[in-house]
Amino acid sequence: MKTEQSAKCFNEAKQYLVGGVNSPVRAFNSVGGTPIFIERGAGAYVWDVDGNRYLDFVQAYGPMILGHNQPNVQAAVQQALTDGYAFGATTIKETALAEKICATFKHIDKVRFVNSGTEAVLSAIRLARAYTGRNKIVKFAGCYHGHADSLLVAAGSGLATLNMPSCKGVIPDAVKNTLITPYNHADALETLINANANDIAGIIIEPVAGNMGVVVPSAEFIERLQTLAHQHGILIIVDEVMTGFRAKFGGAQDVIGLQADITTFGKIIGGGFPVGAYGARDEIMQCVAPMGEMYQAGTLSGNPISMTCGLATLENLQAQAPYARFENYAEQLRQALQNSAKKYGVPLTVNTFGSMLTPFFTAEKVTNFASAQRSNTEHFKTFFWAMMEKGMFLPPAQFESWFLSSAMTDEDMQNAESAIDYAMHAVAQTHGLTA
Repeated sequence: MKTEQSAKCFNEAKQYLVGGVNSPVRAFNSVGGTPIFIERGAGAYVWDVDGNRYLDFVQAYGPMILGHNQPNVQAAVQQALTDGYAFGATTIKETALAEKICATFKHIDKVRFVNSGTEAVLSAIRLARAYTGRNKIVKFAGCYHGHADSLLVAAGSGLATLNMPSCKGVIPDAVKNTLITPYNHADALETLINANANDIAGIIIEPVAGNMGVVVPSAEFIERLQTLAHQHGILIIVDEVMTGFRAKFGGAQDVIGLQADITTFGKIIGGGFPVGAYGARDEIMQCVAPMGEMYQAGTLSGNPISMTCGLATLENLQAQAPYARFENYAEQLRQALQNSAKKYGVPLTVNTFGSMLTPFFTAEKVTNFASAQRSNTEHFKTFFWAMMEKGMFLPPAQFESWFLSSAMTDEDMQNAESAIDYAMHAVAQTHGLTA
């Protein structure tokens, strides 16, 4: 693959952007080499400035579930652009998208739109505290809920990729009310809650973790989490920013049997435009201004272009109903990864959920952040670049999810299988492994 133009663009970007990027994982620090600069996307593919074409398993880290420039969505956005970009007043598109979300998530009566997943989560936590009158929040190690100060501890995702245990600039007082416990460990959760029950406003959780790589919770863990929360009057905040509409037309919480008190959204509900949202039943949402005393506002919240793109994305996603095909493709890729790993003697385990998957370069089962971190990141680095060489664009970090889009085809999956075999062989050769 050619990288000359991307290298030139990166050198220029470093003069004006911090590290040459606007989000750390894009710098490719964990895999080395030259980060690519994307020029355009269409369907299941993206092209970089050097003219390389890639089957896109990044999908903007989740929003592009229909692929790039889906015709119906594109037409809706183009029409909306002719009407104006922002008004500082409410539009009917906000109501239409909110109605779609409320109709899909039966425990949500009201929604408030914001501009990012981070903003949605920090607002949801403020809301939990306002409603309960308590201060502490329980967070699970390895779950990432955006870059709000109180949540940048044991946060997985980019922090894990950069080997940063915490974030400088976050003062101790900002995280003193954040309680950390292992994901998928019900006994540890119960011990933590019993020691702090009267002070805990909420438990925030990715219903299926995606920012330590894909990790699915056990049924026992989810059942005990709900029981403990209900016993102690603790609100359950389910972060569906990544998982919302990924495994079904609805939430991952529906699939795993978890009901949220407050749910946060992002990514797919904006279809690629900046968006976030949080929602809950009426009695909780009435705490939010102008109805209540929990203040939260945003100049571009409910932006008409984001609302249009999100609504068109959800309408087309609902019409396509690609979820069975997603599961088939994820299983096909899982088998290809595991078969090739076995063939070449590469330790590997693969976790999937709906249209999300992560291959972990470890032989052990990955059930939490600690086990995910024991993956061999040098093996992943070799695998990543071999896949790129074969035209497969993967998230450039071990601790991220791959995403599928409905634009992908059977032929794309066959090409991906071939690339996987090539890349796994490269891992075995580079690192002296044998079957």
